[in-house]
Amino acid sequence: MLSESRSGRLAAWGNALLAGFVSPDDAVVAIVGEDAVHRVEGLPGETAPVGLTLALGRLRTLGTTGLRVALPAPGHPLGLSGPPEFNARALEAEEAVVCHGTALGLVPEVYEAGPDGDVHVEVVWHCLPVREAPPADVPSLGEAERELAEALRDATEVLSRLDVAGSGPVAEAAVDAYRARAERGREVLAPGYPPRAVRVLELAQRVGLLVSVAYENGHGGAVSASEMAARAEALRPVERTARRAQVAAYNAFVEERERGVR
Repeated sequence: MLSESRSGRLAAWGNALLAGFVSPDDAVVAIVGEDAVHRVEGLPGETAPVGLTLALGRLRTLGTTGLRVALPAPGHPLGLSGPPEFNARALEAEEAVVCHGTALGLVPEVYEAGPDGDVHVEVVWHCLPVREAPPADVPSLGEAERELAEALRDATEVLSRLDVAGSGPVAEAAVDAYRARAERGREVLAPGYPPRAVRVLELAQRVGLLVSVAYENGHGGAVSASEMAARAEALRPVERTARRAQVAAYNAFVEERERGVR
């Protein structure tokens, strides 16, 4: 969870483009990242997939004033507002972008080809109707920041007590090394976002990675079924909190515009 989701990049840099902070070329380069190409399918007025530059321009013409992120998981439709078809596609992809100002949403589908080390990645964003309603379970930036601090403290205490891999200095070193690699040449969020959103996103990504390390490094000292269940119980809410905070950070741009801050 440390690196940005594709929906996060699309929303962040799409918002910067819509607000005039970056050029279309710069926005598209940032959104595509290390992928080969991104296209948008199902855009109103288009009979075939189109490139991101045309798609973002068309969305603006249709009335889109901002982009929000959804990061749903089973039992947690985070950032979604329906209808069921869109929610199902977003849940399968575990991410989506919702257009503010138009009843449209975008869900990525990733295609990979080639050998390890030379994988060619193409992304098709499926444009679908959405229900114009408040997104599910998205906190404010202030709420997200407080929840992250509390969840990290509580989970660290439980994981340390259970001697779970991912709660000690080895995990911290792994996170720091991963973070250094991931941040080389990376700009968190995009121009125009408030500093607090950047801070919340960085912390949420770090917390999310700690959860991933804890899951991937085996059971540590949690050898009994009850201890393993306790570990899962400790990780589940902190992972949920980290996803909520990421969505709050990505969506801060639109929320500030709605409040008339920008």
